Amino acid sequence: MQEGLVAARLRITAHGLYAASINGRRVGDDLLTPGWSAYRSRLRFQEYDITAHLSTGANAVGITLADGWYRGFIFGERRNWYGTRRAALAQLELAYADGRSQIVATDTAWRAGEGPLRSADLYMGAVYDARLEAQVDGWDRPGFDDSTWAGCVVVERDRATLVPQTSPAVRCIETVAPVELLHSRSGAVIADFGQNLVGRLRLRGISAPAGTEIVVRHAEALQDGELCTAPLRAARQTDRYISAGRGGESWVPEFTMHGFRYAEISGWPGGPSAANLEAQVCHSDMRRTGWFSCSNHLVNRLHENAVWSMRGNFVDVPTDCPQRDERLGWTGDIQVFAPSATFLYDCSGFLDSWLADLAADQYADGGVPFVVPMPSAEPHGSGTAAAWGDAAVIVPWVCYQRFGDAGLLSRGYRSMTAYVDACVEAHGPSLNPELFQFGDWLDPAAPADKPSAGATEPVLIAGAHLVHSLDIVAASAAVLQRDQDAARYEALAARYRQRWRELFRHPDGRLSSDTLTAYALAVCFHLLTGGDEMVDAGRRMAQIAQANGHHIATGFVGTPLVCDALTETGQLDTAYRLLLQTECPSWLYPVTQGATTIWERWDSLRPDGRVNTDEMTSFNHYALGAVVDWLHRTVAGIAPLEPGYRSVRIRPLPGGGLTASSARHLGPYGEVAVEWSVDGEHFECTLAVPAGTTAWAELPIDGWTARRLGDGRHRFAGRLRVVQPSCGVPPTLGSAQKRA
Repeated sequence: MQEGLVAARLRITAHGLYAASINGRRVGDDLLTPGWSAYRSRLRFQEYDITAHLSTGANAVGITLADGWYRGFIFGERRNWYGTRRAALAQLELAYADGRSQIVATDTAWRAGEGPLRSADLYMGAVYDARLEAQVDGWDRPGFDDSTWAGCVVVERDRATLVPQTSPAVRCIETVAPVELLHSRSGAVIADFGQNLVGRLRLRGISAPAGTEIVVRHAEALQDGELCTAPLRAARQTDRYISAGRGGESWVPEFTMHGFRYAEISGWPGGPSAANLEAQVCHSDMRRTGWFSCSNHLVNRLHENAVWSMRGNFVDVPTDCPQRDERLGWTGDIQVFAPSATFLYDCSGFLDSWLADLAADQYADGGVPFVVPMPSAEPHGSGTAAAWGDAAVIVPWVCYQRFGDAGLLSRGYRSMTAYVDACVEAHGPSLNPELFQFGDWLDPAAPADKPSAGATEPVLIAGAHLVHSLDIVAASAAVLQRDQDAARYEALAARYRQRWRELFRHPDGRLSSDTLTAYALAVCFHLLTGGDEMVDAGRRMAQIAQANGHHIATGFVGTPLVCDALTETGQLDTAYRLLLQTECPSWLYPVTQGATTIWERWDSLRPDGRVNTDEMTSFNHYALGAVVDWLHRTVAGIAPLEPGYRSVRIRPLPGGGLTASSARHLGPYGEVAVEWSVDGEHFECTLAVPAGTTAWAELPIDGWTARRLGDGRHRFAGRLRVVQPSCGVPPTLGSAQKRA
């Protein structure tokens, strides 16, 4: 490098995962770069300011590559979904004081060799042989002899597919120390970190003879005092470190992630102490924006479990689970959890990037893959599966409502319309019962080996979602001033709404599927007309819930909606009874069993203490935790009335014996907060409304009338009045008409 350098930038991406270093110094603190995207259409690149890394004279750039999502294992025991060769693309852009510029880019003059990292895979783990470090000592510094290394070859790539990264990087966010060291029957040490988390284990202070292999296995649960690895299926989640024999060695695997609470360490002479072990929690580096608490410690733990499950599954893409041989961007999971996610974290850039991948992977007919990114280059399965494909419509609408970014809505509009058009084509003039559907996935009434066989008719669910998505697209068209589109989709929604009522609603008001999920869909998706129908639906829901002992009777589709539907039909007490149930199946049953994340199944750990080792069991799946959005909006009482919380609805609804609750959300205009308490018949509430916004306050105080409040802090107190909301519309889950 010549004298007079004033600025230097590195733009870099890879087929696989990369870590860059210059003159022996790591570039950036990002992990798992360049991330996982719809690689065939969108390969993200990162850009770094490397001015401080360079010096006058000779410099060296090093790039370490691993398989990652590009050619590693994805979904079972298959790998090489996108390609068979790792490759890097890098460009250094140097600017000098005299106006000159210089570009140094990857080409055939670069050389490649092997180092101590012998293998690295997201599912299987990493193998690192520290004995080989001496052979490549200084490999990324000037003067290293690379004459024995092979020359690089060119791998073709369409440069038009390169896009800058707009989502937050994956980073190590915090560290967790073991709370206890246990011993397995085989004599291995099992570290319990007290929290099911996603990340990696750092080993430090290793003193072992050269060639000693230390094996670290990871799992979410124990069974009979041993790691329970059956739920991992083909994923091994096993790291291996081979000691160099120097003493005082440390290591952390760089190109893998594990979902675990327990780590079993074997091969360490004398065994590690707690001081030798540190769990690094890793996920996309989003800003926390939402908090909730109440007087019930079990509910607080439920909320915290949902937060931890979001953190563990927001690792570059929104996955269903972070531990077994799957870890895919299932569309149904993020669709139901999006309202909760957008309250808890600023995930606008994260979801905007993922929605771009969804559009890129969308089928030619507008259908949406079950998972995004979709590893397969060919269409796989139906593209019109209700609640899953509807992520193309619902997620951008939720983002618009929560973040107020009409640009995100505009960027996703073509994808949204393509999907609903595909559904209209697939259903025809009626509603097609022959289309593939997931149904109310993991309804407790479904057989363990048939999670789609719930009690609610799949076509009823599909029709309800078609109406809801058409409503949203019509509202989105109105926001974007596409009036002809708005009129067209409004007419389609009205047509299918009427057909849904003809097919599934009997003259006596009962639905053909007499289930909580069916009525919740009818209420929240505006499939009923008039207050009387809402009252009747709420009364029937309360009867069903009572007959079921107030246990959960809904799956992925009904669970996010059931408390809202009960609340808005005058059955708030029933909603609280469902929330506070502790027997299986219920939201709080896992909490009573020591859960620290949301489970995939209501009985992932059975009442007898045994792990449910059915083919599909995860202890970290956020979908069923979508109820926390109801906690935010109804228990604490914060909901947006206008996009971006420009206008806020404050409507706390005490119940269930709760004596206090609070929530705060840091939105685009600032922090809105609510804190209330009940002492006997006395109710107190403190509100904070950010500048530039207003709040519509509906408080449970005798004599209170709904009123508009300006910015600032407000305090109110009075005699508690039991409130049952008049039959209306859940503010974020109801019909998406223009007024929204």
